[in-house]
Amino acid sequence: MVNSAPTTTNKSSYRLSISIIGALFFIFGFVTWLNGILIPYLKIACNLSDFQALFVTFSFYISYTIMALPSSWVLKKTGFRNGMMVGLWVMAIGTLIFIPAALTRTYGIFLTGLFIMGAGLALLQTASNPYITIIGPVESAASRISIMGIANKLAGAIAPLILAYFILNDGDEFIRNLSTLDVQERIAALDGLARRVINPYIVMTVVLVLMGFMIRFSPLPEIETEQEDEGTSILNSNKTNILQFPNLVLGVLTLFFYVGAEVIAGDTIIRYGLSLGIKMEVAKAFTTYTMLSMILGYILGIILIPKYITQEKALQVSGLLGLAFSILILLTDGYVSIIFVALLGLANALVWPAVWPLALHGLGRYIKTGSALLIMAIAGGAILPLAWGKLSDMFDPNFAYIILIPCYLIIWLYALRLHKIKNW
Repeated sequence: MVNSAPTTTNKSSYRLSISIIGALFFIFGFVTWLNGILIPYLKIACNLSDFQALFVTFSFYISYTIMALPSSWVLKKTGFRNGMMVGLWVMAIGTLIFIPAALTRTYGIFLTGLFIMGAGLALLQTASNPYITIIGPVESAASRISIMGIANKLAGAIAPLILAYFILNDGDEFIRNLSTLDVQERIAALDGLARRVINPYIVMTVVLVLMGFMIRFSPLPEIETEQEDEGTSILNSNKTNILQFPNLVLGVLTLFFYVGAEVIAGDTIIRYGLSLGIKMEVAKAFTTYTMLSMILGYILGIILIPKYITQEKALQVSGLLGLAFSILILLTDGYVSIIFVALLGLANALVWPAVWPLALHGLGRYIKTGSALLIMAIAGGAILPLAWGKLSDMFDPNFAYIILIPCYLIIWLYALRLHKIKNW
């Protein structure tokens, strides 16, 4: 039987487990949503186009696809808790690589650090997402993931503001002065800009290492997922591989497009604001607005699911809201269109919490591999923002948001019908 913490441990132990996993989700959010400020920062420091700068997201998120299945193998060897510890320490290696990257102002080394950070997060998320899904009743899984989402997006709201304070606090003045410098002065100024990132990433390295030790000696219960209850075993008696679960495979496809849409909403909004002539002093807060609208969505999810609406219904509403906001971005301009980009956070909030339990439902002994495939879908955050960047360079940033329309259409279809398919 799958172990369910609330029925086998007392309430205080259950709350402590939720709190520890919540701290991990805070770490996810802090590291992940730094990309929103790193994109314009590295665009300036390394003289990049929009397309080139979006390789920040590509390097970070593509590691999920490469490392997700190896992460599943690692978890089978280590268990969930030790796997989380290893993931934190791998992330620490990635943040440490930012030091030589900054000292040499080499974009490729920055991207290597981001890839390694993503690899650590792949292991961490492959462990923590199914953990929070199955640690309690399946009916309230979306609500628990929403609580984790608040921790994640609260960190995402804070992170770009903190990093911007250290590396781009004088962004508008720096850009103006840069145009007045000769070649050697310009190189010296850009070298100095690149080195501003060193101290924040040293602090992050220390925090990640300490968090790893905290997880190692924490009282988190280990959860057994290899065995199945009798009903699940009967249903899965004719299943011989993971691809025979349509609700999972289609859930992976849905998360691919969802993560792409989420990353576009959070990581391109600053760049979009700058393209409209808005000062960096103002635009640097735009990612925070997207995160705050996501937090609002998570709060609504906690209140409404499952008491008033089902996970499926919440997912349907999310898809329709995303479609509406995407169309309104295209039909408006200026600050109004930026508001609709930020509001995508509201549409995005409940997609991840709702898709996970729907996609993992009935997997039994396949749940770790299924979780790895869902983590692989985070590759959408690598590929679709690049497509946004290419469209932005070819046409303009506003038109580039047209790529969101098929993303939210697929989310809506999964919620409406596709998650119900149990056999091909």
